[in-house]
Amino acid sequence: MIQAGITTVFAFLVALVLLIVVHEWGHYILARLAGVKVLRFSIGFGKTLWQVRRGADRTEWAIGAFPLGGYVRMLDEREGPVAPEELSRAFNRQPLGWRMAVVVAGPAANFLLAFLIYWGLFLVGVPGPRPYVEAPPPGSLAAQAGFVAGERIVRVDRESVRTWNEAQLLLIDGALGQRTVTVDTEDDTGHVASHQLDLARLGVAERDAEILERIGLKPWDFPIPPVAGRVLPDSPAGRADLRAGDRIVAVGGAPVPSWQSLVTLVRANPETPLVFTVERGGQQENVTIVPQATRDAAGKRIGRIGVSPSVPRSLTDHFWTTVRDAPLPAFSHAAQKTWEVTRLTFKTFGAMLMGEASLKNIGGPIQIADYAGQTARMGIVPYLTFLALISVSLGAINLLPVPLLDGGHLMYYAVELIKGSPVSDRVLALTQRVGLLLLTALMAFALYNDIQRLLTN
Repeated sequence: MIQAGITTVFAFLVALVLLIVVHEWGHYILARLAGVKVLRFSIGFGKTLWQVRRGADRTEWAIGAFPLGGYVRMLDEREGPVAPEELSRAFNRQPLGWRMAVVVAGPAANFLLAFLIYWGLFLVGVPGPRPYVEAPPPGSLAAQAGFVAGERIVRVDRESVRTWNEAQLLLIDGALGQRTVTVDTEDDTGHVASHQLDLARLGVAERDAEILERIGLKPWDFPIPPVAGRVLPDSPAGRADLRAGDRIVAVGGAPVPSWQSLVTLVRANPETPLVFTVERGGQQENVTIVPQATRDAAGKRIGRIGVSPSVPRSLTDHFWTTVRDAPLPAFSHAAQKTWEVTRLTFKTFGAMLMGEASLKNIGGPIQIADYAGQTARMGIVPYLTFLALISVSLGAINLLPVPLLDGGHLMYYAVELIKGSPVSDRVLALTQRVGLLLLTALMAFALYNDIQRLLTN
């Protein structure tokens, strides 16, 4: 538990610092290209914990006590007096096009980071489960559409999919668009079927990241042979001398057809002695194992014995795949992926604003930290995928037309472009107060959602 907590904190801080640095670096680079003098580059707000001056302009590089953000402070007559010889380097004196470019550069840097991460991942290879489906629950949308266990999703609205993640993104897009989606499947005999999913029938609260579960689609729990793989030494199975390679034939005299059935049986019998009949070296023998009592994520009391299955390579190869491309196709694939995630992010914002998607989709720092820790424990590929997704979200949020955000500044510049003069100081001050209230309310609501998730986990 302590190690998991340390991993979560470390992964969260790495993600936070990286994304903030990349975002502010975008503003900084474009400001320098425009000839603007940069006074301060800060990671975090509030009390300064560390700072140093560097460069010909003696720019302050600083770290603030409150790490959820950062800023680049530029020379600007609206923020203080500017020496006559430096007026040409003041931000407010720059042409409108340059000012807009400096503002856009922050979010653009986040999108670029996501693109580079995706490009690297597609070059190295992204492993994932093939989209084989489990038998859908009776009455679900998937059941009504005719899905059966063992089918593999090959296309969603004529777009090819290779993994569950690709299928999920397309289905979320369909749900937010409240449209009927065509899902083409194929089974291992080569039989092709087409299913119509009317996603407009989903309620507002169901249009979220758990879209597959809401529809009734979930990965096929393909039968794994009941053969022990890794056995933890200091565990009920290890103390009972269960060994790697043992085949569990029966428990309490009842046959064990698959690993999944064994897990179900063990979980249902915490601290209850169970007689395992195992096949070892062509001989059968009985071992008694008492499952250790523990709690699952929902707080339910379950049993565990400390052993994982031995999954045949042929089975893994059949149900898992690695999406890997050559450099040029990977470049194109990464650009497409970045665009799809960006478009879906904005579409989600719009749907929530119009009341067509649940506001529970809004997550705060606790949820981000939780996801950072989970993906970091899963491995470098899931963690990098998480970073790319959060980087896109950060870029998209900053482009929203809310005062104090980059999108708010772009809104001011759009007004200036239309009326031919900058927004007045009075309007600027008033709208920024409104923007502060909106951002404070949004942060409070996100934190509320985070706490609700913790309490109802």
